[in-house]
Amino acid sequence: QGVLVESGGGSVQPGGSLRLSCAVSGYSYNSYSLGWFRQAPGKEREGVAAIYTGGGSPWYADSVKARFTISQDNNKNTAYLRMNSLQPEDTAMYYCAADPSPFYFPWKIGTQASHWGQGIQVSVSS
Repeated sequence: QGVLVESGGGSVQPGGSLRLSCAVSGYSYNSYSLGWFRQAPGKEREGVAAIYTGGGSPWYADSVKARFTISQDNNKNTAYLRMNSLQPEDTAMYYCAADPSPFYFPWKIGTQASHWGQGIQVSVSS
């Protein structure tokens, strides 16, 4: 059984930055996709960004490209999401997720990721 724990959320003003962390433990795959989804009140969940721990290019939603950067520290089994130029529309609950697929299917086409974190709130307002 894998456990994902998010940290780093909070409240910022528009234009501000935050960094989310997702620490993974006990996941049974040597390589896997790891990333974030978000869900705002009254809206559907959407994929934000994902990275494959075995290497390759990460995936980003169009709405966050050039503002968000996902990275990983394999020694710590942790992924990071650096969020710059945050806007009120980025306000949501952010969920870390892991999936054995190397093709980012949960993020790209909405299949169910295998493991989820508990979620962390990001709020952007003036």
